[in-house]
Amino acid sequence: MTARPIRVLQVIDSLGMGGAETWLIELLRFWSRNKTMQMDFLATGNKPGIFDDEARQLGARIEYLRYSRSHLPHFTAQFRSFLRTQQYDAIHDHQDYVSGWHFLMGTGQLPPVRITHVHNPSYQISTNYGATVSRRMTARVGKSLVGHYSTHITATSRQVITEYGFDKPSFAHIPRQAVYCGFRTERFIGERSAIKSSLCAEFNWPANAIVILFVGRTDLAAELGHPQNHKNSGFAVSVGIEASKLDARVRVLLVGASSPVTPVLKKRVSEAGMASRILFPGIRLDVERLMLGSDVLLFPSRGEGLGMVAVEAQAAGLPVLASDVVPRECVVIPELVRFQRLQAGEAGWALDLLELAKQPHDNVESNRRVKASAFSIEASASTLFRLYTEGKLPC
Repeated sequence: MTARPIRVLQVIDSLGMGGAETWLIELLRFWSRNKTMQMDFLATGNKPGIFDDEARQLGARIEYLRYSRSHLPHFTAQFRSFLRTQQYDAIHDHQDYVSGWHFLMGTGQLPPVRITHVHNPSYQISTNYGATVSRRMTARVGKSLVGHYSTHITATSRQVITEYGFDKPSFAHIPRQAVYCGFRTERFIGERSAIKSSLCAEFNWPANAIVILFVGRTDLAAELGHPQNHKNSGFAVSVGIEASKLDARVRVLLVGASSPVTPVLKKRVSEAGMASRILFPGIRLDVERLMLGSDVLLFPSRGEGLGMVAVEAQAAGLPVLASDVVPRECVVIPELVRFQRLQAGEAGWALDLLELAKQPHDNVESNRRVKASAFSIEASASTLFRLYTEGKLPC
C-alpha cells in the first residue's frame, strides 16, 4: 500500500510575485515530481495571484478566504471547516504575528505541526510604520498567541527572528531558526555575452552599455524616510541618474510592479534628460535573463527579511551593491556583494556601482557555489520535509 503524501497548508495573502510566493511555487514544482508532498494554499487576501493557474496544474488546491476584521466570523467558521475536512499534517503560516490569530481561530482543528514564518522587515509592523493604536494592540496580542499555539518559528533570516522579539524568554520553549527560501539555481546559468547583446538590442542600447539592474516594485512613496518606502525605488532612480551623469555608457532597468509613484519617477528621469537611458519595463518574467545580461545589481532597500534578489544575482555571477540594513545572511559569495550606508548618498552609491560593474563575471563557478548553499531548492525542500514530517529544524 502506497503511503499518502504529507499534506501541508500554506497560509498566504495571495500567490503574487513576492519572494515567499516565488519560493513556494519552486517547492511545489520540486515536490510535484515525486508526489511526496501535497501542498495547498489558503489565500487570506481573497484574490487571485499570478501563480494560481500553475499551482493548480501542479496539483495544489487554493482556497480563497478573506481575513479581515469585518469578516472574522465567516473566516473562523470556514477556516475550521477546511482544516477539519482536509486533515493536514502541518500548517505553515507566512503572515508573521497574524498567524497567532489564525491558530487561535483554528483551535481544536489544527494539525500537529504549526509554523509561524516571518518574511518582512520588522520596521513594517513597528510603531514607526504609521499603525493605529488598535493595530499595534492586535499585533501585540497576535505575537503572544504565536507563543501559545506555534510549534515552530521560522524566518527568512536569523536576524529577523531577533528583530521580531522571538528570542525573548517567553518564546524559549519554541524551536526557532532561519529557513532560507530556495530556488532552482540552474535558471541563472547562461552565456553572458550573448544575453547582454540581446538585452541591449531589445532596449536599443549600445553594445558597450554598463547595465545597472534594480528589481523590486515601485514604492507607494518616493521619500527616503516615508513608512511606505520599502524597496527605496526613488533613491534607486536618483542613484541611476547620478551614475548616468558620471559615465555616458550607463543604462538602468528598474524592473517590478508599478505604483502611483511610477509616473513621478519617470518625470524625474525625463527632466534629467535620461528618458532613453533609465527605463521602467514593469513586471518581467525573465529576471534570470536580465541578471545574466546586466553588470551590477542595485539593491538599496530600507529593510529586508533577507533579500532573495541578492542571492539570485549571485547565482548569475552578478555583483551586488546593497544597503547595510540587508541581512548579511544573503551573502554566499563575499567577493560579489558590497554593503553601503544609505547616508552615503547618490554620489557614493553611483561610484560604488561603477566600480563593481568592472568586476569579471564567472557565472558557472558562482552558480555552483550558490547551488551548494542552503539557498538551493534541494536544500530548502529537504529542510522543510524534515520539519513537516518530524518537527525538526536544522541545527
